[in-house]
Amino acid sequence: MNIKTSILLVFLIINLFSPVYSQDTSLKKLNSGINKLDSVLAKDSIKNHTAADSSVSLVNQLEPPSVLDVISVGKVIWALIFFIGGLYLIRILTKILEVFAERSTGYRITIKGVVPIIRIFGWMLIIYIVIAGVFKPPVATVIAVTASVGIAVGFAAQDVIKNIFGGIMILFDRPFQVGDKIQLGEYYGEVIKIGLRSTRIVTADDSTVTIPNGELMNKSVSNSNYGEPNCQVVAEIFLPIEIDTDRVRQIATEAAQVSRYIYLNKPVTVLFFNEIKDRRAYLKMRLKAYVMDIRYEFQFKSDMTELVMKELLVQNLIHAEDFM
Repeated sequence: MNIKTSILLVFLIINLFSPVYSQDTSLKKLNSGINKLDSVLAKDSIKNHTAADSSVSLVNQLEPPSVLDVISVGKVIWALIFFIGGLYLIRILTKILEVFAERSTGYRITIKGVVPIIRIFGWMLIIYIVIAGVFKPPVATVIAVTASVGIAVGFAAQDVIKNIFGGIMILFDRPFQVGDKIQLGEYYGEVIKIGLRSTRIVTADDSTVTIPNGELMNKSVSNSNYGEPNCQVVAEIFLPIEIDTDRVRQIATEAAQVSRYIYLNKPVTVLFFNEIKDRRAYLKMRLKAYVMDIRYEFQFKSDMTELVMKELLVQNLIHAEDFM
């Protein structure tokens, strides 16, 4: 028994057992109720059909199309053109920036810091153009491919994702940039490249070390210059315990100041420490000065050590037998 039949039976029972209303009045009210009921049921039917049509339309939109509808020979050719053209364009831009950076010591680190940003965002733009402009896949395909790639990457490339995330965080947080001198564990050198997966540095012995970005994010990194072309250099020299420290301080300061690598806008400092070496007491002198260009760091350190030792020997403040 449906709703309409049930309501008709209710009205008939009321009409039979209620003496207050006349038969005509009851019939009129019964007909009016039936008309209203038909109207309500008709509206519900329309809504149900509309919702069903919407569901069918949504399912049709989410249904993945055929691969041939998305990929064609022409689209593949255009995608290759954009990839190859973008590759050469990014290389040309980065090469121009690196040439200008090498010609200016003051702006070298700033210009080189822009290079990895251009490289990463350039590739992101190329990928977007190829996907949205060339292939133009429907929403269903994008959702399906994204889900599949996400699942595959999640299981098979966790380390790669961690390194990529680390590279992005390095670009935004900027604990160091291209051109800085950093220390990570046993490795110390100049940063020459920051990529999505790894960072490369050149050490003092001209070795290139590749460090995964995920490792850089989980360990402490020491930055010698933090974006400036100059940095502090420390030269350590062991001296006899009875040496005249005032004269040594003067000689060391003058030796640093006459070096061609010195950065005179920052102070020169000479410190002395007591040190026990081979069961003998020595004074360890630490000569701290700033080099004008971080690339001359080791030359400057050698220069200061050589000049100080020569002058101390000339003035008979030290002797060769003191170190035997």
